[in-house]
Amino acid sequence: MRYASSLAAISALLLISPAYGEDKQSILNESKTTEVASSSTTPLPTFTPSTIKAEFVEQFLDGWDDLWKPSHAKKDLKGAAKTDEEWAYIGEFSVEEPTVLKGMVGDKGLVMKSAAAHHAISAKFPKKIDNTGKTLVVQYEVKLQNGLECGGAYLKLLRDTKALHQEEFSNASPYVIMFGPDKCGSTNKVHLIINRKNPKTGEYEEKHLKSPPPARILRTTELYTLIIHPNNTGIIKLNGAQVRSFDLHEDFDPPFNPPKEIDDSTDTKPDNWVDEQRIPDPDAKKPDDWDEDAPYEIVDESATKPEDWLEDEPLNIPDPQAEKPEDWVDEEDGEWTAPTISNPKCIDASGCGPWTKPMIKNPAFKGIWTAPLIDNPAYKGVWKPRKIKNPSYYEDKNPSDLEPMGAIGFELWTMQKDILFDNILIGHSVADADQFADDTFHEKNPYEKLLEIAEKEKEEAKKSSSPSDLSFKNNTLHYIREKLDLFFTIAQKDLIQAIKFVPEVAGSLGALIVLFLFLISSLFRGSSPSDKTLKKSNSNNNAKDTPQKIVSKSSDEVSGLDTGKAEKRKIQTRDSTEEDGDK
Repeated sequence: MRYASSLAAISALLLISPAYGEDKQSILNESKTTEVASSSTTPLPTFTPSTIKAEFVEQFLDGWDDLWKPSHAKKDLKGAAKTDEEWAYIGEFSVEEPTVLKGMVGDKGLVMKSAAAHHAISAKFPKKIDNTGKTLVVQYEVKLQNGLECGGAYLKLLRDTKALHQEEFSNASPYVIMFGPDKCGSTNKVHLIINRKNPKTGEYEEKHLKSPPPARILRTTELYTLIIHPNNTGIIKLNGAQVRSFDLHEDFDPPFNPPKEIDDSTDTKPDNWVDEQRIPDPDAKKPDDWDEDAPYEIVDESATKPEDWLEDEPLNIPDPQAEKPEDWVDEEDGEWTAPTISNPKCIDASGCGPWTKPMIKNPAFKGIWTAPLIDNPAYKGVWKPRKIKNPSYYEDKNPSDLEPMGAIGFELWTMQKDILFDNILIGHSVADADQFADDTFHEKNPYEKLLEIAEKEKEEAKKSSSPSDLSFKNNTLHYIREKLDLFFTIAQKDLIQAIKFVPEVAGSLGALIVLFLFLISSLFRGSSPSDKTLKKSNSNNNAKDTPQKIVSKSSDEVSGLDTGKAEKRKIQTRDSTEEDGDK
């Protein structure tokens, strides 16, 4: 079986796809993918049934529905009328080829077709499977064609009983093993639960694997393999690679073997039991010179006022350049007061206003005195109840010897549809399972990966270039022009959103405004013309705008807001007045 595209085409495809989930080098390292890339004439491989034999092999060939039976179990709502009885499993099944990333022609699988529904279907084994003293291998493929946000894709191996009725298969049906992926929200794991009978009570307990590995939530086919050896150890493999090893006696909760001893529930701690390991020293006394009332900080009496401190100068002064707006109405807007600015005389001085000596840490401060701690001579240690023999103790020497299994079933609820199951093998030979995987999974999976890369490249090519995708280094002028255009387009409707969406433009404009103000203030500090000169200059140029107004106008133009200039000046003056009041 060979791939249709040439080696050059495949190589080029892999070279331009480093940004996606699968590492191209790891794909190239797979032997099957190398074969794919070495051909230039053969299309996708065509499905051929495997010749591998095992206790149960399912590839969903013609006549599959003679074996697999959907459940017709009903949910009985206790306390409700019979008319309220509803179907518990309404999800539909179909056997079909995948519709997403198909890596092999003619390869069909069992597909859950319904979203947000309960599904249940099962198939009886030709004869019961008993792995006593043998290795058990469970292997199957899962293809999440629409991903998986919340739902399961695990299988159940059902206990072989006389009451094994397929049409009544439900969550209450007794099972031996539950194995496979399950995800909902932040929970993502490969289930491994063994349902084991307690010989003392006769009740079954679910033994959960501790720290299960995460499932792979991808649209490509994923291969899940469980191997349990007769020495009570096992492994879980994902796509042929081991992801978890375990010991049946050590890695399950609750354990297969309960503890031999347990705490005596009737035992109580004696009244005279001393739990305190350390206690205040009863012989310690507070030193005579220990002043608990000394403050943490004191005035630095050695401090002197700096020579250039200007006590008679206020920190802020009214802006001498500010003028009352022409449209300001005292009766409506209140009495106008000029906004304040920092006193320029204080910039180069150590400070302005009243001077006070600073505070320093009090060297005499010690705080509240407490006695030091010493070891408690009466300490007896942490109290624990005495141990007694566990009346429920039993020894399960070989939990790997599972109960006979008579059927396989999928009993699932999922929010996503089109979850596909295929190439199921249950047997005792690890070598046969590996060969079965080579004939099926490893034959098509490399094609799926390459198809996924090609699909993502195609999607990227369709995307139109947007300002958010631009690179400053590639085309600086185009980058700036597009960003500015985007900012002002958004600002015409919502300035806040424009600032959030294109913060680099907002920051640059803000920096320009600050620079402009700095230059203006520097200019007026350097050469301060008299009022007469200013008035004459304003008269000659027929312009009454002050630098403060020019800045306001510039701000109006940059923001793109549609409000009137007069109202803008009112708001600015009021805000300045309120800020002075707060100060």
